[in-house]
Amino acid sequence: MITRPTAFADVPALQRVLDETELFPSERVPDFIRSFLREPTGNELWLTCEEADVPIGFAYAKAEELTDGTWNMLAIAVAPNRHRSGAGSAPVSTLEAILRDRSQRILIAETSGLPEFEKARNFYRRNGYSEEARIRDFWGRGDDKIVFWKEI
Repeated sequence: MITRPTAFADVPALQRVLDETELFPSERVPDFIRSFLREPTGNELWLTCEEADVPIGFAYAKAEELTDGTWNMLAIAVAPNRHRSGAGSAPVSTLEAILRDRSQRILIAETSGLPEFEKARNFYRRNGYSEEARIRDFWGRGDDKIVFWKEI
């Protein structure tokens, strides 16, 4: 399993991962990734995790505007048949290493407080993130936003 910067050729495979996970509509990937592909050392990072030359997951993060070294991991997805295999932790570890090399300070991740997101919250905890904030009813009535934090 390797993690590397995402290439445009990865888009169809990443769309399949999104279709399987339903994280967000897969047809949005080409638009989302366009600015990263134009400027891969800018304020966005897309990393693809692959196994046997097949993309099985990705992580996407963006620098938070008006901050000093704070990034937000906006998306992470892994093919469901690869959950609990390290395919999620691999791109997160690589992302953290790249940000450390760039002298960045903090990486946050936001998720829902609903019961069906418990696996996501446990994933962040297992990877060294602490629950830093909870905004009640953020996503909708009864659906809190939970912010995880890690110093990198």
